[in-house]
Amino acid sequence: MPRLDLEAIELTNRTGYPDPFDQPVSGRWYRRLAPVGGLKHMGASHVVLKPGAWSSQRHWHDDEDEFLVMLSGEAVLVEDDGETVLRPGDCAAFPAGVKNGHHLQNRSETDCTFVVVGAGNMDGSGGYTDIDMTFSGEGYFHRDGTPYPARRPR
Repeated sequence: MPRLDLEAIELTNRTGYPDPFDQPVSGRWYRRLAPVGGLKHMGASHVVLKPGAWSSQRHWHDDEDEFLVMLSGEAVLVEDDGETVLRPGDCAAFPAGVKNGHHLQNRSETDCTFVVVGAGNMDGSGGYTDIDMTFSGEGYFHRDGTPYPARRPR
């Protein structure tokens, strides 16, 4: 049966972000759905943001499309163009190659939950709008190319 049992999938808050960039995402808990479902050409995660948590640093992907569906609670989508409140049923799309840094912030007093799906080159490159960091399949780097000691999780 293709139904995935969420409770049986590891729940983690791992991040490869170097300090101090890891602090805002410490309240982000996620389950990687694609590997458990046998999916090889896309990524999918079920994410819970605790109050005050961010989904990531504000970022974009050069080679990966992202699609998000809000399931419960509310979060603020922060991007270069401004802020938008997302509520259950709302969707957001982030095309590959568009350098509009985006992330979600849970500014409410309750958890929020969403599913995010990525397709394309998930070991590809991208950047972060607000901090001196870029990424590729090899890890995290300063904008001048100097590597951070942190490794991207797989």
